[in-house]
Amino acid sequence: MTAAQVTVLATETATATAGREGRARSADGKVDLQLSPPGSNGPGSNPEQLFAAGYAACFGGAVGLAAKLAEMSVTPSDIKVTATVKLNKDDSVPLGSGFFIGATLNVEIAGVEQAKLEGLVAKAHTICPYSKATKGNIEVKLQANGKDMRG
Repeated sequence: MTAAQVTVLATETATATAGREGRARSADGKVDLQLSPPGSNGPGSNPEQLFAAGYAACFGGAVGLAAKLAEMSVTPSDIKVTATVKLNKDDSVPLGSGFFIGATLNVEIAGVEQAKLEGLVAKAHTICPYSKATKGNIEVKLQANGKDMRG
């Protein structure tokens, strides 16, 4: 893809200081929050929660677009996406080098039959920028109404 083929729709910038025990702030100040390590019961959020929130929101938009392409009458408020992000450690590698994340996306739309919902979820996975960014990098499991999708 050449630069002439790309239209930049948004540019967002955020800065984190002091890693997982610091603070994250977007350039416009709309995001400004304390960070705490996952599982620490600290007062702040953590990168895994932030990734889950971003992926769920982005994937929900992609489901909406997939529904529109399929000419289904689904409104954004009908779509519920729950993203579960796990921080994992591969114990077979030296300390500090074996951390990785995985994600599960569960999509629910009331009144949409299972097969059609699975089709929307599969299509959304080809549309969503987060899915494109993670493809081949992390394991992403897809679910429709809490049921694992295969393939």
